[in-house]
Amino acid sequence: MLCAIPDARAGARSLGSCATVATSVDPPIGFEGNLKAHSRTPVGSGTSKGRGARAGARNARKPEGRSAAAGMEARTRGGGDRGAQPAARMLAVLEAVAEVDGPISAIDLVPRLGLPRATVHRIAVALERLGYLHREPGSKRFTVGFRQQHLALNTLINSSVRGARHAVLQALVDEVGETCNVTVLDGNEVVYIDRVESDWPLRTHLQPGSRIPIHCGASGMLFLSAMPAAGRRRILTAAPLRMYTPTTIVDPDRIELRLREIRATGVALEAEEFMQGLIGVAVPVHDDRGRICATVSMHAPTARFTIEEVRARVPALQRAAKAITQLIAPKAQAIVRRSASSRASAVA
Repeated sequence: MLCAIPDARAGARSLGSCATVATSVDPPIGFEGNLKAHSRTPVGSGTSKGRGARAGARNARKPEGRSAAAGMEARTRGGGDRGAQPAARMLAVLEAVAEVDGPISAIDLVPRLGLPRATVHRIAVALERLGYLHREPGSKRFTVGFRQQHLALNTLINSSVRGARHAVLQALVDEVGETCNVTVLDGNEVVYIDRVESDWPLRTHLQPGSRIPIHCGASGMLFLSAMPAAGRRRILTAAPLRMYTPTTIVDPDRIELRLREIRATGVALEAEEFMQGLIGVAVPVHDDRGRICATVSMHAPTARFTIEEVRARVPALQRAAKAITQLIAPKAQAIVRRSASSRASAVA
């Protein structure tokens, strides 16, 4: 979740060429009569039918199963607002890249979007120049860029459900008696997008927008546990992990062992790994595809809580996480239940 603006002129030129080209044009008034006068085939016979048949064949070959992003473009086109089509296509590409768990090439985006290959490539390159997409070094594959990450984070912090989300968090703090947070992932950092402090004089002050490293907190471990193995390994081995306290785990192999337990329980606990005297717990919030998109977490000083007392607050955190999931993705809980059922069946 978090993110200098490159020259936008080149991107604007590329996007300007993305308007849809009509596959057929209605003849002007009197055109049919002119054709008859010149003894050519009348409209509606022979050649015209052949063109219609070829157009139908081309349409039949178009990819099935377009994404929701492409559906948005179709709705824009259906509304007759042709001026909005370039913007709709640009947003469709952004959404398609954000939906996948790893880098994706323009060629692989084509069947997802149902757009011409050249169009997808031009839009992706323009978005890269603008900072909304990022191209992997030495590769033709794209990932979410820093400007799209920054936009997403600000949207989460200031979203329309902000008030309801904060109310859920306040009720949780009233129940457990300690500071609670909602966090999201941005690269290799965890970002606080909402927070309610406890009333205790002794507490840790972290404002929304604050960041902590992914490898030394309960929320970060929860995000790591849900990542594809290759992506997780890149984060853990890209550079030596920093020790913030004597109990910070910096060995990637030891972290992997710990992540197995977190995947099995769906709960992450940490004891003084980022800050001495502070322990914490985190549970997941899911999006409408059943993926972990955020966490609800609690921090408490060791002067007031043991790790087991923190663990006892997990059911309260899970209820709050379920309420926030319902706010942002009403269909997510059914997906999560089916996924959990599938895992249980596999184990059995």
